Amino acid sequence: MRFLGHVVRFVVSAIVLLIVGWIVPQFSIGGFWSALILALVIALIGWVVEGIFGKKVTPFGRGIVGFLVSALVIWIAQFIVSGVSVSILGALLAALVIGIIDLFLPVSTPFEAAK
Repeated sequence: MRFLGHVVRFVVSAIVLLIVGWIVPQFSIGGFWSALILALVIALIGWVVEGIFGKKVTPFGRGIVGFLVSALVIWIAQFIVSGVSVSILGALLAALVIGIIDLFLPVSTPFEAAK
């Protein structure tokens, strides 16, 4: 059941990224598979950042620092995943839209899911 929960979480995250790609200018995703890999890369980078700097300085954290780190993680992830193109403004807008969507569809962090 835990594995299935992670799969569902990444599929939902990929769908959210596709929606964000449709809404946000300067943020484009090549398709569902690119979005799924992007969701995985964002989660992995966020997990590493959370492990190094703590929960306050993560894409999953709240506040301005979490927002800026989220935008930075989205911008960096474009260099890892093919089919993704994000400008700095697009990353900021995407982080804002993802934060708003997260208010309605909260997704647990990798550390919270492991507990």
